[in-house]
Amino acid sequence: MYFAALLARTEDGWEASDMELDDVESLTDLTDLARAAAVDEDTVVAFIEQEGGWFAVVRVDGEDDPRIFVSQAAPAARSSYGSMLTDELLGSDGDDDNELDELDLDGTEDGEEEVAASYDEDEDDGAAGTGADRAPAGPLGDPDLLADLGVSRKQLLTLDEDALGELAEALGATDVLETVR
Repeated sequence: MYFAALLARTEDGWEASDMELDDVESLTDLTDLARAAAVDEDTVVAFIEQEGGWFAVVRVDGEDDPRIFVSQAAPAARSSYGSMLTDELLGSDGDDDNELDELDLDGTEDGEEEVAASYDEDEDDGAAGTGADRAPAGPLGDPDLLADLGVSRKQLLTLDEDALGELAEALGATDVLETVR
């Protein structure tokens, strides 16, 4: 069972709304939904939780690219909504056709080293893999995406059972989140 909600930052605090995932088929759909909930292009935080398995936080700031954190990438990659996030983070579009992988579309010149994006500085070599089929057992994404809102990297990485409740509390949005739970 999934729970999903949007928290939109306003001058007066946070506004919460539940998020209907039935129409969300991609990160673009999720981002568009978050931007539609934004007040004056301010920050919107989307929470998705699969009961007992994993949670994800997607932060959208105006027209900037979304920032994503997934608590447990391997189980998330095996779920419909989690896989769209892990695929995005791992650079996979979910298409098994690898013809595009053979082309040099990464923006580097021949002979230049491609720099992989990794937000976990403590990551062991090979842990993240190179595609959706190699999602790490642990966290994936940007653990600092809520740092300026009062949730440190350490806090985000150590959340477990009631992660969304703890995040809402840290953001000062417990009451508004509970209205949509």
